[in-house]
Amino acid sequence: MKIAMLTSETNPYAKTGGLADVVYALSESLSKLEQEVIVVLPAYLSVLERNPKLTKKGSFFVYMSWRKQCADIYYKKKNGITYYFIGNDYYFGRDRLYGYDDDGERFAFFSLAARKLLKFINFQADIVHVHDWQTAIVPTLIREQNADDPFYKKMRFVLTIHNPSFKGMLDRFFVNDFFGLDDALFDQGKIRFQGMFSTLKSGIIYADKITTVSPTHREELLCEESGQGLASVLSLRKRDFLGILNGIDLEEWNPNKDRFISHSYSGKNLEEGKRLNQSDLLRSFNIHWYGGPVYGLVSRLSWQKGIDLVLGSLNKELEKGASLVILGSGEDNLERKCQTLRDRFPGTVGLFIGYSNELAHKIYAGSDFFLMPSLFEPCGISQMIAQRYGTLPIVRATGGLKDTVTPFLGFPNNSASGIVFNDYNEAGLDYGIGMARSLYADQSLYYAIARNAMKLDHGWETSAREYLRLYQEA
Repeated sequence: MKIAMLTSETNPYAKTGGLADVVYALSESLSKLEQEVIVVLPAYLSVLERNPKLTKKGSFFVYMSWRKQCADIYYKKKNGITYYFIGNDYYFGRDRLYGYDDDGERFAFFSLAARKLLKFINFQADIVHVHDWQTAIVPTLIREQNADDPFYKKMRFVLTIHNPSFKGMLDRFFVNDFFGLDDALFDQGKIRFQGMFSTLKSGIIYADKITTVSPTHREELLCEESGQGLASVLSLRKRDFLGILNGIDLEEWNPNKDRFISHSYSGKNLEEGKRLNQSDLLRSFNIHWYGGPVYGLVSRLSWQKGIDLVLGSLNKELEKGASLVILGSGEDNLERKCQTLRDRFPGTVGLFIGYSNELAHKIYAGSDFFLMPSLFEPCGISQMIAQRYGTLPIVRATGGLKDTVTPFLGFPNNSASGIVFNDYNEAGLDYGIGMARSLYADQSLYYAIARNAMKLDHGWETSAREYLRLYQEA
């Protein structure tokens, strides 16, 4: 099967979040299952600077109403996948991937160029898999404008919703101005959402199959209270809407082979491995151990991630001898609050504002518990990584967190793999911290559950086979 992934980011070239991890790992897994996969993404300034030896395939023009922009096409083959990069200095020669006032125009250009690229390289895809609002318009473009073209006629489309908060909202004027689509599509409601034109809704209506990144998150999106406005439109496509859990890269996240941690370990020598890596972690952040559990947090510092809950609940824990290590960046007010907590507990709170892959590995290996008290979390991969390292996640029962963590309920249980709480408030997290404290006090039980967590198979092969079945249905 020939599969084209159209995405705004993917490892190892461009990443701001989990989308990049998913596209990369899924593509590699499908390739290992002997599928022919290409990945198409923008040639951001950072991509070109870090990969100066990309091969140039050629160029073509993209027309958007009165605009005429050149698309420079580069490619690179890696691990059985061909990556194609669409370059344009005006749209992508910038410091960041997103966050500009003209993002709608930038990704309109990218979507139009990606469609043209398929014919330019003569890749007649069986499946065009689009991701989030940035490329969700492509099924609409091909179905409305290329229905009679033999090259595109048999293509089928899958849309994956990774982050439903962003819907690609544009004024109706741009239906025609950017994409050359008929205004009737807006008037008929096919691409209209809350009075505006939504590229994400267009994908929901025009794709053959729709997925999101965990079974529980699918149910949440179909519910009016938690569907972020999408419940009614997704209900129209309920039979074609599937939740497929993400996986993790078992090669990168392997405590028995991890080059970033001080001492490799497995379930057989978990106690020693934890002790040695915890000492290294505390040294790396220049903090001390005062006899309590070590809590780790690797996250965007965002309101969605429950950072305020952590800062409240952990205040009390730190006074009892616990330690806390935070790695992340994000909203200014949350960064400042984290710095204030570190200043209040300089000997027991470690903080790195930014991202370091090496420090992330050390936190997963050296912490006793990993904090993910998210308001919502479509899938999440950090809790699965923590489990692989025998670090027990403390999570709220939402989205993929609920699907991947079996709760410890206060007694020995061969299936427990972490701590789960329900209420999104400080009292809810206090409950989770209390369960962690009681578990930490019984080290034999703690390590029994940590070994349960390490045995879980969160690899991508199972998920890739589910996607492959979905492609075949489409």
